[in-house]
Amino acid sequence: MSTNANLNKAKTAKNDEFYTQLTDVSKEVIHYKQHFKDKIVLCNCDDPTRSAFWKYFHLNFKALGLKKLISTHYDKNESTYKMEYTGGNDNDIEVGIKTPLKGNGDFRSQECLDVLDEADIVVTNSPFSLFREFVACLMEHEKKFLIIGNMNALTYKEIFPLFRDNRLWYGASIHSGDRKFGVPDSYPLNAAGCGVDENGQRYIKVKGVRWFTNLDYSARNEKLTLWKNYTPEEYPKYDNYDAINVNKYSEIPVDYDGVMGVPITFMDFYCPEQFEIVGCTYNYGIPKGWSKDTNMQPIINGKHVYKRILIRKKVGVWYELWRLFSRRKNIYRIYL
Repeated sequence: MSTNANLNKAKTAKNDEFYTQLTDVSKEVIHYKQHFKDKIVLCNCDDPTRSAFWKYFHLNFKALGLKKLISTHYDKNESTYKMEYTGGNDNDIEVGIKTPLKGNGDFRSQECLDVLDEADIVVTNSPFSLFREFVACLMEHEKKFLIIGNMNALTYKEIFPLFRDNRLWYGASIHSGDRKFGVPDSYPLNAAGCGVDENGQRYIKVKGVRWFTNLDYSARNEKLTLWKNYTPEEYPKYDNYDAINVNKYSEIPVDYDGVMGVPITFMDFYCPEQFEIVGCTYNYGIPKGWSKDTNMQPIINGKHVYKRILIRKKVGVWYELWRLFSRRKNIYRIYL
């Protein structure tokens, strides 16, 4: 059984107890240091005795200028607790005020929602099986956040509109490869990529992991360097709607201004100043003006193509006016 198949099985069984590695937390949070000064950080799906998130923010509490650090621990079988830290001895991660919770620490419970409302930024490894619901909760409560999920969550009907509307994006540090996650002692290690590290911690490796955030960072505004020219032979149009197919994000043509279908890996390098997202290959992501009855699975010469994000290069306002007018009446002519 593959690691991802094993992970999917665990998700189906609602086994969401995966522990993010401290190195992965450190490599990501470094890009957002300016966002944390005087803020309350909540790790609301974390056991502080094992959580890399709690450990990182506790050790760097003063360096980041935090106001407070909170962790709410979840246990599906019994009542649990929250931990709070407001400074003192950053190096001793056991320092903090422990307060019992009435329930089991479920992020959807009212007492945990009250803690959420107190916080400014949520940083955690959210439950894989509840990713949609977790993000919806954060958006409803208007929170800034930095969380881990599978890259394909981008294509969920609840998540894609947030990407399209520039309210959510991938994080800075993970663009490829797999990542280690610690798992409980009861977790079966019968898949490729599983093992036990030098400290005796059981782990699995998971492909397609990404950070999801609504915190801005500098690299997000760096434009892709485009170098290839458009040709109909290299960039065929789809059989079922008006867009060209681009097989690699690095080969987006420099001289094509229409709609393009690109792999979802494009989103690792998406610059909102350079491109706009107009849709995706699902009915809920259909671009404006296209029929809702369109078969949104991309097809080229009768063959299906894998998931695509539909994008278009951003252009100046005068060019956009020309494009809109020229579609309606050929007699309109605007000189740029």
